[in-house]
Amino acid sequence: MVENRLINGVSLIIISAGLDLLIGDPKWAPHPVQLMGYMVNFLRVRIERLSKSKPFFLRLGGILITILIVTISGFSGWLIERLVMVSSPYYSFLGAIIVIISLASTLATRSLRDSVLAVLSVIPKESDDDDALNHARGQLNHIVGRDVWSLDKSEILRATAETASENSVDGVFGPLFWMLIGAILWRVSADLPGPLALALSFKASSTIDSMIGYKHGTLRWIGTAGARLDDYLTWIPCRCVLLTLPLISQPWRKIPSLIKESLIEGSNDPSPNAGISEAIYAHCVGIKMGGRNVYNSHEIYKPILSPHSPEASIESIKKLLNLSLRLELSWLVTTAILTCLISLY
Repeated sequence: MVENRLINGVSLIIISAGLDLLIGDPKWAPHPVQLMGYMVNFLRVRIERLSKSKPFFLRLGGILITILIVTISGFSGWLIERLVMVSSPYYSFLGAIIVIISLASTLATRSLRDSVLAVLSVIPKESDDDDALNHARGQLNHIVGRDVWSLDKSEILRATAETASENSVDGVFGPLFWMLIGAILWRVSADLPGPLALALSFKASSTIDSMIGYKHGTLRWIGTAGARLDDYLTWIPCRCVLLTLPLISQPWRKIPSLIKESLIEGSNDPSPNAGISEAIYAHCVGIKMGGRNVYNSHEIYKPILSPHSPEASIESIKKLLNLSLRLELSWLVTTAILTCLISLY
């Protein structure tokens, strides 16, 4: 039945989200992003060599990298869906396991949470404890793209809060949104891309952007296509977080003004999505974000978000993580309820 495909798709998504929360990404297991990253680097090196630093050919090469990797990733997910799920009238146990594990690998709830807590666990009580600060900087360096080795304690905490809020969209709500779109497409036709195909396509776009979507050196041309695609694919999930995060954290009377302030402040950020993601978390949690950041020795000043809030602390960052977890659970519960209602009609 048509409705059964929707129920099955949503069920797989919910189970995979639970698996991600419980286990995360085991370090011993191969990860799709690692393969995507290898492909990006392999193609980038060869395109830079062949283009001879000419902007037109670098842009063209960047377009080819983006199309090729996103298409291969999405098609791989589609093949898995066809071979072990849709082509059979029944869900095989092995097929369900493969799809659930693959879907879970595109989510980063547990890994993001663990990485942020790893930074917080080594933050020194005293700001002049250089050894402990260096340890915290080393942990932070694993999860941010900015230069970290000159950051003081308050800047480490701010960077941790900002990456936790931005990556909650990139690593959790972005792929989750596209999984749900895939489940809806399954309801239309079993031959359309489903949750895994769309989640892997989104993850490929995000990986390309994180690796080559920068505005320095040859990347200012070769990374343009990947960065633009990631902006487009993240635009709706980011706005969904903007609208739903206040619903579970703020009094109803404050929600309209809070969303408006977050949208205005976040829109001043060079990234159309990162600024808004950080802004809504900053206002809902009550953390001041933004300011001077250094990327590859280049200073970038980002807009101040929630300027009247206190600076980030260990307690407020833990509150941010818990709020993000509550929002994910709210999305899943709401989706399950809506799916059950749709199946009745």
